[in-house]
Amino acid sequence: MEQNQKEFKPYVPAERITPEFTITSIIMGVLLAVIFGAANAYLGLRVGMTVSASIPAAVISMGVIRVIMRKNSILESNIVQTIGSAGESLAAGAIFTLPTLFLWAAEGKMAKPTLLEITLIALLGGLLGVFFMVPLRNALIVKEHGILPYPEGTACAEVLLAGEEGGSNASKVFAGMGFAAFFKFIIDGIKAVPGEVSLRIKNFTGEIGTQIYPAVMSVGFICGPRISSYMFAGGVLAWMVLIPLIVVFGGSIVMYPGTVSIGEMYAAGGASAIWGSYIRYIGAGALAAGGIISLIKSLPLIVRTFAGAVKGMKSGGAVALDRTSTDLSMKIVLIAIAVLTLLVWLVPAIPVSFLGAMIIVIFGFFFATVSSRMVGLVGSSNNPVSGMAIATLLVATLLLKVTGSTGAEGMRAAIAIGSIICIVAAISGDTSQDLKTGYLLGSTPKKQQIAEVIGVAASALAIGGTLYLLDAAWGFGSAELAAPQASLMKLIVEGVMEANLPWNLVIIGALIAVVVELVGIPVLPFAIGVYLPVHLNACIMVGGVVRLVYNKMKWSAEKKEEATQSGILFCSGMIAGEGLVGILLALLAVFGVADVLDLSRFVDLPTWATSIFSLFTFALVIASLVFFSVRKKKVAPKDGE
Repeated sequence: MEQNQKEFKPYVPAERITPEFTITSIIMGVLLAVIFGAANAYLGLRVGMTVSASIPAAVISMGVIRVIMRKNSILESNIVQTIGSAGESLAAGAIFTLPTLFLWAAEGKMAKPTLLEITLIALLGGLLGVFFMVPLRNALIVKEHGILPYPEGTACAEVLLAGEEGGSNASKVFAGMGFAAFFKFIIDGIKAVPGEVSLRIKNFTGEIGTQIYPAVMSVGFICGPRISSYMFAGGVLAWMVLIPLIVVFGGSIVMYPGTVSIGEMYAAGGASAIWGSYIRYIGAGALAAGGIISLIKSLPLIVRTFAGAVKGMKSGGAVALDRTSTDLSMKIVLIAIAVLTLLVWLVPAIPVSFLGAMIIVIFGFFFATVSSRMVGLVGSSNNPVSGMAIATLLVATLLLKVTGSTGAEGMRAAIAIGSIICIVAAISGDTSQDLKTGYLLGSTPKKQQIAEVIGVAASALAIGGTLYLLDAAWGFGSAELAAPQASLMKLIVEGVMEANLPWNLVIIGALIAVVVELVGIPVLPFAIGVYLPVHLNACIMVGGVVRLVYNKMKWSAEKKEEATQSGILFCSGMIAGEGLVGILLALLAVFGVADVLDLSRFVDLPTWATSIFSLFTFALVIASLVFFSVRKKKVAPKDGE
């Protein structure tokens, strides 16, 4: 291991000084952190998952710095993506938990969280995630180089090293943003075509269909056909099996939490009404079981990870003098962690007691360690953040209840604790990936760690406004913003505190998850599929099918790789573009301008006609992806030609 460390030479040697932590990189990074943070918050609340912003941020920065500004500084581009990717990670941690407070406020159980409360929870959680990771860098990134691959961090380094293609690749991201913004405005802005197509079979109470949104389809392409098919299978089970069974056997029965008979409910609202009243609880049970199963399966690795990281920290105390080995001062890190812990306890806006602050420090450092090493082994997408959040919430809620902190106060405190831990786990995983990228390129770790702090601060300031805006426009838990993880966290806390949930439905969902796990299917994507509307899952499946077609084409390995990577960049741009227009439309809805743009009120066409227009629009979305991912790059002539 020591030999690997001595032999490794980064792209930019330690003795070479190049522009790195500059005003340009900070401004660009903060801008991308806010953009990708807001876009991923919107996406995560819609489909229950986010996508990595590191590679698109790296590509954009490379395109701007190399092509537009005519500068040749790979380390400057790396700082941009370091700051920019923090927005996506902080958004992922925040949307899993904080919307729960809005859901309770809508039910009249408590007041809405203030902007200050959301900002402080996001900021303190993000900063703890960064500072917990600093002492782990030498143990995980340096000493285990060649052992821990850090797939996203390594891929990001490769993208930055391919700097001569920066302009071409960046154009794909920007093209994706433009096309998705246009389609989103057509669908949800002026409402020229419906955003969803449904099909009902005569004398059958199930329902199938698809949404036509670019960002949702892009998730399927990025995740690939396997994950997409698991989600779609969960949706088919819910909408084509469970809903018909409930309607057929329910009939005139009034079943909790419904207040009218199942037959009346179906007659009034169709399959969507049954999904809202019953299937979401089944899906939440499956999600909870899936999170716990993933955590249990990871326990041996978690124990080894924590033990190995702590051992590495103890044996890595030598002071490094060269630029590429300089971290933030350990004294500063320890003081920062102590101050942040005190702030969690003492700031009135955060409803956490001394016990809660201690839970955050203990669970936070443990899960930061686990998250940092697990993303190195299996990648960020397989990091069981939701399982960690569920485990934390269960323990925190039980301890709060035992110590007499119950009711709205106890529930709010539990979510605050769970939110901070979730953000800690997400940010520490992102920080470790970024530090791996920097290690390969020859960045200064101290500057990257400061960049992470800046990215967290910028994103925390933006996330509160984003959540408030989205809630005001559509409301969390609605068809537009299902907020699956937050609804699950709400279910868990209420289940412990109040014990008034439809446990039969929750247990059914949990047992479905167990069966799925036993037959060898990854349970979390399947459970998300059960929870979310089938129309959304079908749209994701379309993206997965496009990726599958690419995989099956009789192209050369090089062309397949090029088309896939170009498609991922274009899809990343589409997610960002749709997310930004979604935020804009939410703003218009809040100010009452959205209705003025609505053209659907002037047109009265039969459903079959509007469905054809919707499918045609969806075909254009797919065609744009294929065109920009498959078309050949123009090779720039060499000097002298």
